[in-house]
Amino acid sequence: MKNIFDFYAGKRVFLTGHTGFKGSWLCKILTMAGADVTGYALEPPTNPNMFTLSHAGEGIRSVIGDIRDFDRLKKAFDEAKPEIAIHLAAQPIVGEGFKSPRYTYEANVMGAVNILECVRQSDHVKSFLNVTTDKVYKSADGCLNETEPLGGFDPYAGSKSCSEIVTQSYGNSFFADRPTAISTARAGNAIGGGDFAKDRIIPDCVRAAERGEEITVRTPRSVRPYQHVLEPLFAYLMIAAKQYVDKSFEGGCNIGPDKSVETGQLVDLFCEKWGGISWKSLADNENPSETCFLSLDCSKIKNAFGWKPVWDIETAVDKTVEWTREYLGGGDAAAVTEKQINEYLSAASELRAIK
Repeated sequence: MKNIFDFYAGKRVFLTGHTGFKGSWLCKILTMAGADVTGYALEPPTNPNMFTLSHAGEGIRSVIGDIRDFDRLKKAFDEAKPEIAIHLAAQPIVGEGFKSPRYTYEANVMGAVNILECVRQSDHVKSFLNVTTDKVYKSADGCLNETEPLGGFDPYAGSKSCSEIVTQSYGNSFFADRPTAISTARAGNAIGGGDFAKDRIIPDCVRAAERGEEITVRTPRSVRPYQHVLEPLFAYLMIAAKQYVDKSFEGGCNIGPDKSVETGQLVDLFCEKWGGISWKSLADNENPSETCFLSLDCSKIKNAFGWKPVWDIETAVDKTVEWTREYLGGGDAAAVTEKQINEYLSAASELRAIK
């Protein structure tokens, strides 16, 4: 029986979206595990950014390119000859979807088509995982499981739902009789150090704290499945590894915490951990409203994979504050990133075994 690091040592992994928040953390995990990683993505989306601060580009082949550019993507993919491909590249912000719906659909739908075409035209990929979102379901409220119909209220959600359908149709049409396993993963809201995106609650909290200002929260009563970013990332790696060994594990899985929390409660925790700051509710009538209550039924991945969350929401916020204070204090962001990965893996060692 191997743990995640043992399994990925020496494996050729192709990762799209590697310069983003999740992608940078995943690059660090894979390089620490000894994987042979090729990343394909646009330049890091913010300045500062997790990719640069964590030195996530060290020890990998980093190809800068647009997921919509099939020829460039395929060239990088063919040169890498991956055994495992994980698709993270996307336009990931709900608000940006309203501002740029055409780009959102091009990146999120045709991006999925393009990477699946690369997999279809290869003979070396044994495991493919498309990372989507918990927003892919038609229902806007409730505790959702994988049997819920797909839908999507807004352009971001709609585009990721389309990406799910694209993945399913490719799996049914081209991979049913091939050894390549095809899956999707629908994760809840990820928090953690190194997220500098706009219109996300924890980065907004960090920016306000850095300026010494009161935090403003648009929807404090909204309930979301917040989790530390390492939770879904290690789940992605488990899914990709398990189906690499046994194709019967392919499909679609929710990934989320045991309990969703109100956004106001999350901000309360941040203020408590940070110290000396407070928040206020700010109604924002200019932005389309998001769903009020969202929770994920993660029974499938728990039962099929033996997966369960490791860090509760208090620990997730504590780790986020620890990382951020290290960075703002001029410390070594790469070192604290590696430290937290090792801490998580140690806490999850019995749960992250690959048979």
